[in-house]
Amino acid sequence: MKRVRCPKCDSFITFDETKYEQGQSLVFECPECGKQFGIRIGVSKLRNRQKDEKPEENANQKGFGSIVVIENVFHFKQVIPLQLGENVIGRYMKGSGINCPIETVDPSIDMTHCIINVSYDKHGKLKYILRDGPSNTGTFVDNEILGDRERRVIEDGSLFTIGATSIILKTADSKDD
Repeated sequence: MKRVRCPKCDSFITFDETKYEQGQSLVFECPECGKQFGIRIGVSKLRNRQKDEKPEENANQKGFGSIVVIENVFHFKQVIPLQLGENVIGRYMKGSGINCPIETVDPSIDMTHCIINVSYDKHGKLKYILRDGPSNTGTFVDNEILGDRERRVIEDGSLFTIGATSIILKTADSKDD
């Protein structure tokens, strides 16, 4: 079975590719938004979903750590690498421009929910500072909601929650890599 993503709403449509030949064109109508679109079997212009990639292989590819989105009813486990500077975390939406998108249908995650700033301290060690986006449902660290403009230093293994989703920070020097 293959899946195609609707170009309008990003919903997935599943079909049996064995019934068609390489190079054959198909037309689909999205059940979510009604958009009609065509594909050609064997040709893909879409990026892989992180579930179809091997996220653990790229977890610390840039050397600044990663966040691990814990699998729940809204989505699968995801490992998203961090970069130096601002890492804007939020719900994936085509063209949103955030650099740490979570592929989810969780309605309680905003498109720009929270931000992790990765920088060097005065001793040359990486430090991670979390702040709320601001978001509609808040960002929780150790079961405490972050206040407006409040920043919290987080460390390897820190658990924070956005909406109904829990996330674990894995720093660059994490022992689990």
